[in-house]
Amino acid sequence: MANYTAADIKALREKTGAGMLDVKKALDEADGNAEKALEIIRVKGLKGIAKREGRAASEGLVAADVREVDGQQVGTLVEINCETDFVAKNAKFVALGEKAVAIAASSGATSPEDLEAAGFTLADDAAAIGEKLQVRRIGRVAGEHVEVYLHRTSRDLPPQVGVLVATDVAGAAVAHDVAMHIAAYSPLYLSREDVPAETLESERRIAEETARNEGKAEKALPKIVEGRMNGFFKDNVLLDQAYARDPKMSVGQVVAASGATVTGFVRFRVGA
Repeated sequence: MANYTAADIKALREKTGAGMLDVKKALDEADGNAEKALEIIRVKGLKGIAKREGRAASEGLVAADVREVDGQQVGTLVEINCETDFVAKNAKFVALGEKAVAIAASSGATSPEDLEAAGFTLADDAAAIGEKLQVRRIGRVAGEHVEVYLHRTSRDLPPQVGVLVATDVAGAAVAHDVAMHIAAYSPLYLSREDVPAETLESERRIAEETARNEGKAEKALPKIVEGRMNGFFKDNVLLDQAYARDPKMSVGQVVAASGATVTGFVRFRVGA
């Protein structure tokens, strides 16, 4: 019998949205290995699985800072979490977000631990507010131009989605629209070259196994796999995605037409 616990089942269900029976079958088939079980569920075609992996349930806000450093612009993004949206929209909590990102930007902190070492702590505020508070993550990009876009998913809440886009000088003209696109379409990578080799290998394997499970002819597999890999790139790679304002063009084509270069981006969504 496979070695796994009720907690393992719960964790996999939260990641995938799959039913309990499907999760248990996958864990049995994977001999209790959670990563392999996740891959099995994906191969079997659970719709939307890749989009739900790692989803967390938390409230909070995203704060941003962009400043000049040594002749270039540096953008910093910080996510702070709390337990309820009631606290998230509290002015004191919003002020904590602004303080955190300012300290992160000035100190160069890249992790919650770095931020604490730089003097930012939440213990006293958590005690006063009566909820668990935490800095979840910090992101940073630098370039000739850095654009910031903060999006409110609800009018009475602080920003829940934050995007920083780094470009060359020419990119300043399109950076805001690209940032809005990133906020809406949540790419994981800037270019195909940025996709880790192990991710490419895994996606190819999943595409091939899925095609075989669908009964596709062996001689047709290479073309089918390449087609599905292109689909993966269009879903996850910024420059391959259909541009939000003109889906007939890719983001890469729009950027190139402007004579611009996008050099990096960071996107945070609270709890995701």
